[in-house]
Amino acid sequence: MLKRKEKTLSLAQEHALESQHNATHSKPFSMFCHAVLIACSLAAVLPFMLLVSSSFSDEGALLRYGYSFFPRQFTTAAYDFLFQTNLRNILNAYRISVTITVVGLLIHLLIAPALGYAISRKDYPRHKIILFFVLFTMLFNGGLVPQYIMWTQLWGIGNTIYALILPNLITNGFMIMLYMNNFRSNIHPALIEAAKIDGAGELYIYRKIALPLSLPILATVGLMVGVNYWNDWMNGLYYINDPNLFSLQVFLNTILNNVQALLSLADAGVGGELAVAAADMPTTAIRMAIAVVGVIPILVLYPFFQKYFIRGISLGGVKE
Repeated sequence: MLKRKEKTLSLAQEHALESQHNATHSKPFSMFCHAVLIACSLAAVLPFMLLVSSSFSDEGALLRYGYSFFPRQFTTAAYDFLFQTNLRNILNAYRISVTITVVGLLIHLLIAPALGYAISRKDYPRHKIILFFVLFTMLFNGGLVPQYIMWTQLWGIGNTIYALILPNLITNGFMIMLYMNNFRSNIHPALIEAAKIDGAGELYIYRKIALPLSLPILATVGLMVGVNYWNDWMNGLYYINDPNLFSLQVFLNTILNNVQALLSLADAGVGGELAVAAADMPTTAIRMAIAVVGVIPILVLYPFFQKYFIRGISLGGVKE
């Protein structure tokens, strides 16, 4: 009994020494990983801090001293210009952007994951044909002119809110491939067969088994699609002429173009009082303020999706 206790104690001491040795050798590597992560975090945060600081800086201070992380001469002139003269239009643009983002994202989550699930099922007889068309769209594109003709003349959605939703509905074939790979990796065929034996139909399997096991990829791709809708200004530029249908990005881009046009007139010595007033505008700070106004909603929503990025892709419901 005494020998057994001594042997157990010896093994415990060896295990403790080994653990201490591994911890000592892993500490430099852990410090290196922390340093890399801190550097990456600073690389992402510092430009945004510079952006916000510049939007609250005086135009003259920016021209004299350049950009800094803290405003040398604090002022809200850029935001006063945006919200005092354009508050009603900005609120309407926010409403349009929120509408197309929410509606477009919901429709995308109804259609795109279902398509990805269909082509992920190897027992579906036509999955190869559909997969071919999805891959084809990733390699070839008809171009801007055929797209414009299709949406405006064939579908007739020009100058309507549908022109801001439908062209980006499924986004691209890459998103479908993400869904397909997720379903193939995480939904084991044995799980589907077991559900069929219990009498479950295809729609029930998709809603009650496939989707709940794929929440991380739905949230991840959904955030990507939502950001794409929110930042989209190309469709508004191509298909929308009515100012009441301008999204936030289109409206802010219009303001920026108008300021640039007035500055050009001022430099040319024409344009009258408007050009003189434009010369006194905090144009650089306005550009920064426009970027801040456009990105704030994404910053507010991101923390709600962060846990899905940390969790990563689900491992599925069956372990082999």
